[in-house]
Amino acid sequence: MMVNGSPRTLKVEPRTTLLDALRNELGLTGPKKSCDRGECGACTVHVEGRRILSCMTLAAMHDGHRITTIEGLESDGDLHPLQEMFIEHDGFQCGFCTSGQIMSAAAMIEEAKAGWPSAATVDVTEPFTIADLSKAEIRERMSGNLCRCSCYPNIVAAIAEVVGRR
Repeated sequence: MMVNGSPRTLKVEPRTTLLDALRNELGLTGPKKSCDRGECGACTVHVEGRRILSCMTLAAMHDGHRITTIEGLESDGDLHPLQEMFIEHDGFQCGFCTSGQIMSAAAMIEEAKAGWPSAATVDVTEPFTIADLSKAEIRERMSGNLCRCSCYPNIVAAIAEVVGRR
């Protein structure tokens, strides 16, 4: 598999989750093991550009896939705009959920750019654009990521600023 732009070969037991392979075999500790049953979003990574919960999928299922973790989100030593805005807007307190929140937000923005509606989309018969990404839309689209410190207003503000809606 290709992990954060580097080819990686892993030999794991068939029942090894992608999360455990990333953390234990590759030393990538950004994806967090929290609930370990797909309820919190702390383990969110991108597989082929789409967000997934890495605790809910087996590593063997991603042979040949392109995987990105929070460690691979920056570019040439520069933070991703979401990382910068999370810092600026204080979008974290304990920080445990932050990598999952940022990974989910990055994919969510791409989903919105692609025109995918959500449960909060007012009119699904009209084409959805990134300009339609209201704070209500952001909250709905990020609802699978939990924050025990309740930093949700700051997380939404950080994402809204990245998409140009102060």
